[in-house]
Amino acid sequence: MNLKELSEHLNLSQTTVSRALNGYPEVREATRRRVLEAARQFNYSPNARAKGLATGRAMSIGHVIPLSNKHEILNPLFGDFITGASEAYATGGYELVLTLVPDDEEAAHYHNIRARGNVDGIILHGPRVNDPRIDLLDRIGVPFLVHGRVFGRAEDYAFVDIDNESAFLRATRHLIALGHRRIALLNAVETMDFAYRRRRGYEAALREAGIGIDRALIEVGGMTESLGMRAASEMLDRPNPPTAFLCSSIVIAFGVERAILRRGLAMGEDISVVTHDDVLSYLPNGTSEPLFTATRSSIREAGRTCAQELMAMIADPGKPRPGIMLDADLILGRSTGRAPG
Repeated sequence: MNLKELSEHLNLSQTTVSRALNGYPEVREATRRRVLEAARQFNYSPNARAKGLATGRAMSIGHVIPLSNKHEILNPLFGDFITGASEAYATGGYELVLTLVPDDEEAAHYHNIRARGNVDGIILHGPRVNDPRIDLLDRIGVPFLVHGRVFGRAEDYAFVDIDNESAFLRATRHLIALGHRRIALLNAVETMDFAYRRRRGYEAALREAGIGIDRALIEVGGMTESLGMRAASEMLDRPNPPTAFLCSSIVIAFGVERAILRRGLAMGEDISVVTHDDVLSYLPNGTSEPLFTATRSSIREAGRTCAQELMAMIADPGKPRPGIMLDADLILGRSTGRAPG
């Protein structure tokens, strides 16, 4: 289906449809949603080359990954995020440009992007606490949007995030309400902003309940099943083991489950587990009912939202920088129960 046919199907002018697809602010939100839905339904994809010639844009969005983080490309979270973003790019007529760069060349690469003009905007991945890349991209002047936030600075940049601190505060409160006092946290490396905020939420709930923070119950590392298996195994073999685990990823939680089962224990009875569920397309949290009690927010939807918001910023440079907080719902699954004893 081409633009003319899509416009006729919607009974709208080609100009209106084109502006809706490109995020122009004068198009009503209801119309924009209707156009985007029809474009997805009929697999409409604008010709990026022709559109670029008409607009003077590159019609590409850049995603830059430092080589030290290249493993992120294999991470199921990154794959689902890119899937969501790519769906939005296809609808808006943009192409995705993924680049791996040596860590010490990342700043120079952003300058080269500006000089060459080969992308119209950048989505910044994996923001760190006090991340210097925000100021760098501001100085360079390339439109950018951060997936996440940067603790320690004003939120004067475009971002899409979930309230990680609040989510883990609620998750920890839930375990405390079930009588748990020995609650372990298995987290990502805390130079990452989201991990730092999650620990803050966990610790705030413990302090609120008058429970001391035991550093021996906090483990950080790559968000892998092996981290969950190893950390849970070590903790469960101690004289005073935890009765509950709070995990930063469902991948970690599967490792914890394996460690629990290997000891002949029952998850949800002997040991409780709460995780964060990014609603991964090929790693579902149960089928008919959730396996894990979880704070849930779709990483694929986050990718789609990041792409849509950045394309809208490119279409309208005067548009205020969006600061969007996606919901993270606490859902109850089979993995939690009253503390034993």
